[in-house]
Amino acid sequence: MKTLDKKIELILEKESIRQRNSAVFIASENYASESVRNYSNSIFTNKYAEGYPGKRYYAGCENADEVENLAISRGKKLFSSKHINVQPHSGSQANMAAYVSLLKPGDKILSLSLDHGGHLSHGHNVNFSGKIYEIHNYYLNRESELLDYDQINDIAEKVKPKLIICGYSAYSRIIDFNKFKSISQKVDSLLMADIAHIAGLVVSGKHPSPVGIADIITSTTHKTLRGPRGGLAIIREDLSSKYDRGVFPAIQGGPLMNTILAKAAAFEEALSDNFIEYSQQIIDNAKVLANLFLDRGLRLVSGGTDNHLMLIDTRSIGINGDEAENKLNEVGIVVNKNAIPFDPMPPKITSGIRIGTPAITSRQISNDDLLKIGDVIVDCLSTSSKNTSVFSKEVQKIMNKLPLP
Repeated sequence: MKTLDKKIELILEKESIRQRNSAVFIASENYASESVRNYSNSIFTNKYAEGYPGKRYYAGCENADEVENLAISRGKKLFSSKHINVQPHSGSQANMAAYVSLLKPGDKILSLSLDHGGHLSHGHNVNFSGKIYEIHNYYLNRESELLDYDQINDIAEKVKPKLIICGYSAYSRIIDFNKFKSISQKVDSLLMADIAHIAGLVVSGKHPSPVGIADIITSTTHKTLRGPRGGLAIIREDLSSKYDRGVFPAIQGGPLMNTILAKAAAFEEALSDNFIEYSQQIIDNAKVLANLFLDRGLRLVSGGTDNHLMLIDTRSIGINGDEAENKLNEVGIVVNKNAIPFDPMPPKITSGIRIGTPAITSRQISNDDLLKIGDVIVDCLSTSSKNTSVFSKEVQKIMNKLPLP
């Protein structure tokens, strides 16, 4: 059992080198702390614990109960909520549990279109959500590229959805949850806020919170929250029993107790003053990059950012999103191609790239080095030369001196 698997060890070493040497700007990625990673790898990976604390379907769950109760207690404190479910394996499964527990197949859902910044699990036709429910979309304003609350209200009044979804995977501005609540109340709809991307900013007070406003709040536990890869949900108290049954037994069996232990550790980290400072730095770094890109002639969707991400319209430098992603990856800068509002290109190509600052901020990058990498991004995307070694060397020079959490 102690003999190392050489093939696996080689892959691990290559990935460690890649992460150490790469400047990661994928908005949905981050680095969990060593503590969180260690707890994810704990002996609790051996334990089956179907059910909830005190109501398990297996014996030997007394310690598992303690772990889950600890995660629940810390999660409630972190989000200032009365009920939280820490069992969803992912954000998408947290969303699925919401639909299964609160809707019937064929019910209407109103959500932001995927190509305008929504998420697959909000009703795209290739996803379970789009196959089971009747999906209607709202869109960003064509001129401002911002949420158009009057338009959303008009569509909601016409469609009369059972559920309205706000919270996005590629929207760079503040979300007004109170306006969404007003719209949902007018049409007697439930309101769900998917804060997977902004959860860390929410708990640190850097973005308005939907807690106490939305009927259900779903999230991942990584991204800006900097925990293990997993999900959670915060539910209106009178709906909590329904939702819990939506997770188990409706869509999941045994929870991943090792991941729940790591969630508890991450919640404790997020309750610290250091995490508040970290969240502010994420936003500050995003604004630094946005201003640099604008000063150098790139077009940003909506003209900038209020949170951890931005969308660059790569047409402003004569290339598409797929080309931009590949060019940057070759020099050690990791981003993802991303559709922009009213994108004329297909999803596999796109007209934009999404850039986020949670991961690079976790590497404790200085303002000067961030500006240098920002210049490399623009220079690399703008050059027609295939000799990009000078860019690679600059990225390596910077990343090699930054700590890897």
